[in-house]
Amino acid sequence: MKRIVVLFSGQGSNLAYILKHLHGKKLEVAATMTNNPEAEGIQVARQHGVPVEVVDHRDFADREAFDRELVKRIEAYRPDLTVLAGFMRILTPVFTESVRAINLHPSLLPRHRGLNAIEKSWEDEHPEGGVTVHRVSGELDGGEVIVQYELEKEGFESYEEYHDAIRRIEKEALTEGICDVLKCD
Repeated sequence: MKRIVVLFSGQGSNLAYILKHLHGKKLEVAATMTNNPEAEGIQVARQHGVPVEVVDHRDFADREAFDRELVKRIEAYRPDLTVLAGFMRILTPVFTESVRAINLHPSLLPRHRGLNAIEKSWEDEHPEGGVTVHRVSGELDGGEVIVQYELEKEGFESYEEYHDAIRRIEKEALTEGICDVLKCD
């Protein structure tokens, strides 16, 4: 069975979806890692009996030192793929050139790279927004697109409704992207 390591920084809702829909069925979540010792996703991983490692980026002198430690810990699990699921760190070549990874981004790339992508998408001139799953590369949110899900903005009465809809479809896009890369269907 294929193995993945999932990286997250926050509540772990994407992790929870992966654990519910893929773990033990189509693949094994070998471990999870977070840079945030207060992340709610830590409890999500523990509730599913999946190892969780906290690698607090504030404990390192620079991004490269943090990335070296992250790579070392990921490699110890020998995953077939590393999945960034709400992992809010910009990664250096130390990571991007060593780890086979995919990332979930809440816009239709190449639009709205980086932070606040849902808000920027809501406010732009395009009639649709969406989410992208892409390969992690040395360019921020610039790797090869694996999956994109579009969402028409018409019909949403508020940013909050649109935001919630984006958060719903991103979970499906991420699991599809994982299975596309690992051929786990």
